[in-house]
Amino acid sequence: MVLIKYRRTLRIYSIAVLPEFQQQGVGSFLLKHAMEFANRNQYHRISIEVDADNEKLVEWYKKHGFEIFERKENYYAEGKDAFKMELHTQIYAATNRITNVIVMNHPYKWDFADINAKAITVKEYISNPIYSTYADFRIFNLCSSYEYQSYGYYVSLLATARGQRVIPNNVTLRDFKMPKVVHSVSWEIQKLIETSLGKETGDTFSLDIYFGQTAAKEHKLLASKLYQLFEAPLFKVNFLKHQQWIIKDIQLLTLNKIPKSDMELLHSFAEQYFSKKRFNKTKLSNFKYDIAVLVNPEEKTPPSCPKALKKFKEAANRKGLYVEHITRENIDRLNEFDALFIRETTGVNNYTYEFSRMAYAEGLIVIDDPWSILRCSNKIYQNETFKKHRILTPQTEVLTKNFFQYEMLNDMKFPLVLKQPDSSFSLGVAKVDNVEQATKAISELFKKSDMIICQEFLYSEFDWRIGVLDNKPLFACKYFMSKGHWQIYNWKSKKETDKAGLFETLNIEDVPQAVLQTAIKAASLIGDGLYGVDLKMVNGKVYVVEVNDNPNIDSGVEDKVLGNKLYDKLVESFYNRIEIAKNIQRISFQ
Repeated sequence: MVLIKYRRTLRIYSIAVLPEFQQQGVGSFLLKHAMEFANRNQYHRISIEVDADNEKLVEWYKKHGFEIFERKENYYAEGKDAFKMELHTQIYAATNRITNVIVMNHPYKWDFADINAKAITVKEYISNPIYSTYADFRIFNLCSSYEYQSYGYYVSLLATARGQRVIPNNVTLRDFKMPKVVHSVSWEIQKLIETSLGKETGDTFSLDIYFGQTAAKEHKLLASKLYQLFEAPLFKVNFLKHQQWIIKDIQLLTLNKIPKSDMELLHSFAEQYFSKKRFNKTKLSNFKYDIAVLVNPEEKTPPSCPKALKKFKEAANRKGLYVEHITRENIDRLNEFDALFIRETTGVNNYTYEFSRMAYAEGLIVIDDPWSILRCSNKIYQNETFKKHRILTPQTEVLTKNFFQYEMLNDMKFPLVLKQPDSSFSLGVAKVDNVEQATKAISELFKKSDMIICQEFLYSEFDWRIGVLDNKPLFACKYFMSKGHWQIYNWKSKKETDKAGLFETLNIEDVPQAVLQTAIKAASLIGDGLYGVDLKMVNGKVYVVEVNDNPNIDSGVEDKVLGNKLYDKLVESFYNRIEIAKNIQRISFQ
């Protein structure tokens, strides 16, 4: 066999076996050697020219995975054509698609040939250079033991060090052995546990969970939530009833511990699990990292318009990042991505916070991160924080339901602004001009919250909005009050055009330094993510109204000055954060 080595292609120039040694598998042995050589040396394809009239030889190559790429006329001689045949290597597959790989001690036990995942041995995963070279593998660790320093332990350890996504990871393996961690993490679904197990008799109960599902249909939701908290392919949750149902412990299951009676069910769950994952699909281009953008197609006033989302996607593609829009139904797909960008209105009590929390737990870069959502959604937290760090705000008092006396209103100076602590987009905010209006508004607000914000009313023609990213100014806008109203938004206006005020976008250099410095300081007290800081400048003084996570970025508004550069900066932030996280992972496992 004669091989010619090109940059990406290994060409079989000739392959021949003496007649007396033919029909003994020598040719297949040589071809297998060429394939192993190509994979080991990271060639993308193997090519060969075959006599187009030699049907038997063409079929032999097809049997070994080669496909006809093109017909070369008069290749050998006049009227003697050749087929150019090619075989794509494992390296090509790795660089063009994310592959599901199941690592097992005995792959022959995985008797599910139709599942969209490749089962390999531990030895192959550890020693084959393709698995140590590329990060675009999704590793499912189904080894027969996960004990410390066992093969199962090292598979998860190596996968993490190689930058590959692995289930279960070593953090999960460790957490399962720590009851206090299990109890702490599961506390957030305690009500669901009580509801789901309410009809179970006895003091103990066990639930087997296979790829996020369970045979007990009445516990389907519970199984799904447990999988989101404790991500492992196969595990058993043991519950104990002591006044209320609690998790006693969690046991990781291996294939040899699954009852034979459950194998058909396991097959069904695995088929569903792997068929719905995006990482099974071939990408048309190679991308280094993947970003999920959470959107709500039904939201009337989303933080980014479709055109702005398109610009972000184009900027990401230019940087070599893949972007996919996901919705609330895709929470089980978060672990497919390297980062999450939330582009729908956030709230602590809705699924956007759950997405943020889950993504962070999965190790994704998240904007908005859960801490930013918590801190920005509550004006009481911001009031305390800004007061502590001597940031000027409108004079503010926190009214507490059980201690507030309405007679106190007689000593207050009107007009006042009353706010629900988690108000946003001018909703949950009321301006009151007298005691009667204040009494009514406070009574209504106390029905929703035990504490509310009471601020002095500072009039200004417009509010400053400074976009801050990575503790640096990103954009600057003046948001003018809506027509005939004291707020930027007037949701009660009958005219659609009067519901929001006008805007003016400025160069950062044209913003008063006092406004910029105050905005950056206020944002830094929340975190280092993406924020919109609202400020007023009254009589030469700069007041922080609030810091918002999930700020508006609309095409033709916030990007009017920077244009595409604004989206480039956003993408650059994601890219740098992912790179830093990956480097930290590599260092921590060296």
